[in-house]
Amino acid sequence: MRKQLIIFAIRWCATSFGIWLAVSLWGGVEPGTQPTVWTYIGAGLAFSVVNSLLRPIITILSLPAVVLTLGLFMLVVNGLMVWIALLLVPSLNMSFWQAILAGIVLSLINYVVSEILDMHQTNSSRSKA
Repeated sequence: MRKQLIIFAIRWCATSFGIWLAVSLWGGVEPGTQPTVWTYIGAGLAFSVVNSLLRPIITILSLPAVVLTLGLFMLVVNGLMVWIALLLVPSLNMSFWQAILAGIVLSLINYVVSEILDMHQTNSSRSKA
């Protein structure tokens, strides 16, 4: 249980960093506000919740479009998840197209984190054997 909590915290921090990076690259801060670290941490949590609750439903509903585009429509689904998550966070906003780009950045960051965690888990299981 403790290991799973640590992995969740690492992924949450990586997602928050990805959102910060996307907002820094493409803008997305409401005028007159200055987001803090807590804003991005909250955005990372909102993205995690939206991703775990809505993504399976949206993916199933969009399955014909995903199959028709050979999987490229998943970029739109990722962007939609980012866009919905940022609607829940005050002082951060992006257009839908910026959210698609942010979804690509978040996918890349999550891929790298997953690979690092898998390498760490493989190395630790080898050392126990």
